[in-house]
Order: sequence, then structure tokens, then C-alpha cells
Amino acid sequence: MSDSNDQFAPILERLRLTARVAIERRDNKRIVLANGCFDLFHVGHIRYLAGAKALGEILIVGINSDDQVRVQKGVGRPFMPENERAEIVSALRFVDFVTIFPEPTVTELIRAIKPDFHAKGTDYTVDSVPEREIVKEYGGRVAIVGDPKDHSSTDLIGKLGK
Repeated sequence: MSDSNDQFAPILERLRLTARVAIERRDNKRIVLANGCFDLFHVGHIRYLAGAKALGEILIVGINSDDQVRVQKGVGRPFMPENERAEIVSALRFVDFVTIFPEPTVTELIRAIKPDFHAKGTDYTVDSVPEREIVKEYGGRVAIVGDPKDHSSTDLIGKLGK
């Protein structure tokens, strides 16, 4: 992963991301973390990420690794490899940094960067976000953003199969 394409947000390994977050914090910028598989990109993803960006100055997007997408979504997924999914997300103007995380949950990434806001989609409530206690431990906040969960990659796949 690299930040070789100047038009796109940098796609960074965790250590480099942590260092960049430290720099942004020195400038008193609010850090927001959003995460997901982003396998078949759709308007729900755009609305989720736009809502996340509205919470602060720096939006970091964590992308589930290929192995974890397979575990979560099943055989045949992801349709696009992690580096391509990361590149698509990095091309969005409101995304500042992208990283791929190999763990089953985003917990370790949260612990590493301690975002001011951990943004989740509307298929969650603040009380149902699995990472909410970890975020509270260091004083961060969980926020629910995006449009109603009317879009999903799984639904798109179902429509294509008809």
C-alpha cells in the first residue's frame, strides 16, 4: 500500500496511519473512523462516508481484508480484492486516509488511532455498536450516520442473480 497517486487519499499501513493521525491531532483536527467491506460500492456507502466526514476534519476509512470479508460474507466474496476496494474508497474527495485491517473487528484499529468519532451506519444504534465500550474508554464518541439501510451489496447481488 502506498500514497503514490496524489489524486487519491493515501492508503496507509497501520504504523504510518498512526503517525499521520498524531500529526493531525497536533493541529487540533477531529479524527473520524468509518469502516466496512465496501465490496460492491453503492449510494448507501457514499451517504455513510459523507455523513462520517461531516463529524470532523479527518476521515479515515478502514477496509476489511479479503480474508475477513470471506469470513463475514461467505464463499465467493469479496468480488474485488482489498487493494482495489481501498483504491476506490481513497478516490472519494471526502476521504483523507484509508487502511486495510486484517482483524475480525475494527477494535484494534480503534485502539491504535483513538478516533474522536467512530461512525457506523444506520443498521446500528449507538447502543448496538460492538465497539462502543472501547470508544468510551478513551473518551471518544460513537455516531450513527448515513441514510436508512435501504441499500446493500447483498441485495445487489440478489438482483443480479435474477
